Amino acid sequence: MQTAPFVELLAAPSALSKNPVYDIIIDEKVTLQNYCNALVEKIFTLRQSDFPAFINYQSDQVKNTIIWLNKLEKLLANNEEVFILRKALCRYNKLYTLIEKKRTEMQSSSLKDPVSKTPKKFINAESEDRYFSFYEIKKQLEKITDDNQKILLLTKEMFAYQQANIEFINQKTPFYDAQCTKEIENIYALQKIQSAIEKAQIHKTSNQMPFKKMQINCNLNQFIDIHFQFTRELFVDGKPILDGSVNDLVAIVVNSFLDKEGKDISPETVKTILTPSRTEKRPKPHKRIDIDKML
Repeated sequence: MQTAPFVELLAAPSALSKNPVYDIIIDEKVTLQNYCNALVEKIFTLRQSDFPAFINYQSDQVKNTIIWLNKLEKLLANNEEVFILRKALCRYNKLYTLIEKKRTEMQSSSLKDPVSKTPKKFINAESEDRYFSFYEIKKQLEKITDDNQKILLLTKEMFAYQQANIEFINQKTPFYDAQCTKEIENIYALQKIQSAIEKAQIHKTSNQMPFKKMQINCNLNQFIDIHFQFTRELFVDGKPILDGSVNDLVAIVVNSFLDKEGKDISPETVKTILTPSRTEKRPKPHKRIDIDKML
């Protein structure tokens, strides 16, 4: 069973469940894997007629409904073959529809009544069943990190406004759909600039001398110990021969060398060997490459 990166793993042991029909039941330690397993199994055991109530019940339990719905959608997508093998695509499709419906409701709910929460001067227009406030939309956009999700929300709002029966228009604010369109243009413009910056950075990096990692043919701890001597034990005019942070040294080793098996080197291994107190990780005296004797 493939997992999805749920942030909230709300489950209950069977003995403490208040609603066994809709609760995610886990009688062992709750992990991402067994949460996803239990959630998919719940989908297979529930009656399809209970799906709407199940979605609403779980949405009420979590702190961030939109994120939970997104992860549920991801879980379904990751396990589409499971539904195909169990001949349950009807369940799969129905849940997808319900997730999209619930997400749309949640995204627009903060824009519906009561109007009193948003000052009149920030309301662009009102229809018979909701109001349109670009001021409120901007606050929602600040919470969304994905540009595609921002564009999706703005596009839905623009179409909703254009299809609504508008009863009031605030003459002191721009047209709502025009503001949505302008914001979408701004996002695309910023994406273009960001892409240009990234390309320039890649070009700058490409001007550096190309190299491939070199292989170490001694024990890794012997090689790292050489660097330990340069940074901790050998000095010139009171300064270590190699002067820099441990993280920089770890990055140089990991990015420049392979171990004697030709495999990548673990940053944590290098950091451990360079830790002064971890003498047991460095080579024994008779196996140490003593740099001081060579100087």
